[in-house]
Amino acid sequence: MSSHKGLNLLLALILAVAACASVHAQTSVGVSLYGAFNGTTTGNNVQESPSNSAGGLIELRHISNPIFGYEATYSYNRANTSYRCNGTSCPVLTPALVSANAHQVTVDWVPSIHVANLRPFGVLGVGLLLNEPAGSQTNTTSSARAVYVYGAGLDWGLLPHLGLRFQYRGNLYKSPDLSKLYTSINAFRHTSEPMVGAYISF
Repeated sequence: MSSHKGLNLLLALILAVAACASVHAQTSVGVSLYGAFNGTTTGNNVQESPSNSAGGLIELRHISNPIFGYEATYSYNRANTSYRCNGTSCPVLTPALVSANAHQVTVDWVPSIHVANLRPFGVLGVGLLLNEPAGSQTNTTSSARAVYVYGAGLDWGLLPHLGLRFQYRGNLYKSPDLSKLYTSINAFRHTSEPMVGAYISF
């Protein structure tokens, strides 16, 4: 009998949290600054070393309840990348440095809960990453890649419609082949993006 009471109490608590959270549905626009941190990627005798950089993210987010939340994002950062031969037979002896810009758009699922003036949330999504060489560099080409996004964060409401947003995002995607001097790396790259920003809710 006690186990049934405990189960009923747990179900009642879950329903109460869901009902409370649904009252706090939120639509918001957020702006964040982040650092894009990359590791070295190697494949097909080519070593690719992207530089770390700073960037900006814009989010349009709507949360209806703890399970149903979604957002659309756009982000930009510099994406300079160095390519060098990593094998014994090298058709190109000198490393190639490509100066580039990275543009990313995603659509994400955002589950969250609302407790007092805090809203912890998760992020899981997919999008498009476009790396575009800057200026008129020779032997370079644009690259478009599918990108898979995951992460988590916390909204901290300071005023009724204004708050701070802290989050971490991880991006997983095929390495962009920006230099025509080297063969395709054909390997996945991971980018870590810790972020801090602000949001306005409606």
